[in-house]
Amino acid sequence: MPVSMISAALVAALVGYGSTIALVLAAAAAVGADAAQTASWVAAICFSKAIGSALLSTWKKVPVVLAWSTPGAALIAASTGVDIHQAVGAFVFAGALIALTAAVRPLNRAVNAIPTGIASGMLAGVLLPFAMAVATHAANEALLVLPLVAVFLLVRIVNPLMAVLAALVTGFVIAFTFGGAVLPPAPESWALLTFITPEFDGAVLLGLGLPLYLVTMASQNLPGFAVLRANGYEPPVTQALGATGLLSAFFALFGAHTVNMAAITAAICLGEDVHPDRTQRWKVGLVYAAIWTALGLSGPVVVPAILAMPPAIIAVVAGLALISPLIGAIVSSFDLPATRFAAAATFAVTASGVAAFGIGAAFWGLLAGLLVHLLDHAKRGNRARP
Repeated sequence: MPVSMISAALVAALVGYGSTIALVLAAAAAVGADAAQTASWVAAICFSKAIGSALLSTWKKVPVVLAWSTPGAALIAASTGVDIHQAVGAFVFAGALIALTAAVRPLNRAVNAIPTGIASGMLAGVLLPFAMAVATHAANEALLVLPLVAVFLLVRIVNPLMAVLAALVTGFVIAFTFGGAVLPPAPESWALLTFITPEFDGAVLLGLGLPLYLVTMASQNLPGFAVLRANGYEPPVTQALGATGLLSAFFALFGAHTVNMAAITAAICLGEDVHPDRTQRWKVGLVYAAIWTALGLSGPVVVPAILAMPPAIIAVVAGLALISPLIGAIVSSFDLPATRFAAAATFAVTASGVAAFGIGAAFWGLLAGLLVHLLDHAKRGNRARP
């Protein structure tokens, strides 16, 4: 196995893990997961990514790299009034919808019919509060937070992919030197997975499960397929959706939210510097899978250590990690004039955090945007008539 292939897979995995693990832990805390359930969540999603990457890469001989749904984790972290059992039910539901998208063409067409601007507006509304929280924590706990921001900005000049990981390492050093955090004792048990009974609550399925499915499809899977095409590979769309959907639904029973095609980290694993023979680059998926398996096995040590850090540090690292996705979502929201007003409605309602009938803001933002879009479409149709 070429050293370049191992290096690329290692960098991609560490960037993916280090840049958004704080967000996954925030999502677990938002739905009331205890320590064992949180550790199980992280281990399960690592194993899900490892199995899916190895399976699809070997099966299709294409370098398939999977990721956890970062906007999905942000959506979960922003949810209120949802417990871990209801969340697991929503995760199973979202995974099943992804698998059904591969099998049922009308569902695939229905998802693709949602305007990109509206889907991006929903994502931007979900991400905005996390980015705004960076400024709030910087004002309230400047000594803890400002060094993280400074490191993030400086490293970003040299290597944007490593900026969040550098901020996380800085936060870890500050937390355990000046921040009063104490390393937890070695775990008494190395049990990795904890079964969590799902609860299928209709309001949570609509308010969390459906938006989780939509943001995973629109913000992760579609760009992931585009990255493969841009590098000269034909993405195995049906097989990837089927595999990631089934894996997501199964590992949801152990706490994990959805897995999907990677985009940014996938780009690290697809270039000529990985392997000069593009027909051999699929093997990077096997190396990537092995690294994610190791990261999953290390969860009983890594997760408690991160959770021991002050909440402000975790929140700021998560917020910094979401700035780039937020920029992309905002640009995409308002790119096309025809859907700008509908995208603005989606963005505003989602970012407000409003919840009604037990259903979260992401659903209402999507509904508002679609209604405005239909009205605008009808108005344009009336004007076009003689």
